[in-house]
Amino acid sequence: MSGMAEDTPLAGKVAYVTGAARGQGRSHCIRLARAGADIVAIDACGPVAEHNGYPPASPEDLAETVSLVEGEGRKIRAEEVDVRDLEGQQRVVADTIEQFGRLDIVVANAGVLNWGRLWEISAQQFQEVVDTNLTGVWNTIKAVVPAMIEAGNGGSIINISSAAGIKAVPGCGHYCASKFGVVALTNSLAVELGEFGIRVNSVHPYGTDTPMGNDASMWQMFADHQNFIHSFSPGALPTDSLAAPDLVSDIVLWLASDASSLVTAAQIPADKGYLKV
Repeated sequence: MSGMAEDTPLAGKVAYVTGAARGQGRSHCIRLARAGADIVAIDACGPVAEHNGYPPASPEDLAETVSLVEGEGRKIRAEEVDVRDLEGQQRVVADTIEQFGRLDIVVANAGVLNWGRLWEISAQQFQEVVDTNLTGVWNTIKAVVPAMIEAGNGGSIINISSAAGIKAVPGCGHYCASKFGVVALTNSLAVELGEFGIRVNSVHPYGTDTPMGNDASMWQMFADHQNFIHSFSPGALPTDSLAAPDLVSDIVLWLASDASSLVTAAQIPADKGYLKV
């Protein structure tokens, strides 16, 4: 039996993942399911920010996530809900408790990224990024925390920030502001939830091989403002290309499991040392 427990450290647990249709979100769903968790997945599955230089996720993308999680032998409930919709998230969480009876792991992963100098972006471009990346995470927290406290099982909340949530970079200051904000939410919430045995941490990826990470408009920003490139070092480890999302999922799984029971209010880099170079 011990080998079984090692393979499925999350057996009997339920994980709620936002932005789950593709990219990191899909990868996290699959990895948590492989470790034994049932999954509740939400994604807007449509245009969320007019200024994004990459296409939005689709209902077909979310259906593919469902299929892949079921392929791991786990149950999954998937809903088309935008993280900006607080009531929508609260409804999904209520349905989750009704169906599964518990909620143990939350991965607040949904986010958007677009480019522009701070004084040149529109009010709409600023607002869309902050509404999704920061208010969206707060909405997730507000939706899940009461149910987690009531269940009395402790748990782990994992907020996906960014290397740009620790080291500000030029060309996406509005994104940096939102991701720095996620760190503050994470650390304050960790202290507030400590008495309930619920841990809260943030993960800080650098370049990741997702639609967002492959946004070509970033290269235009560097072409127009060549001194900005100095703020984007490759890191300490050799870097051939963008990191595979499942490498970030390894860290999410560790934070979701009891292997990280001492870790809360922490910022976990997933950046090959970029933040220190």
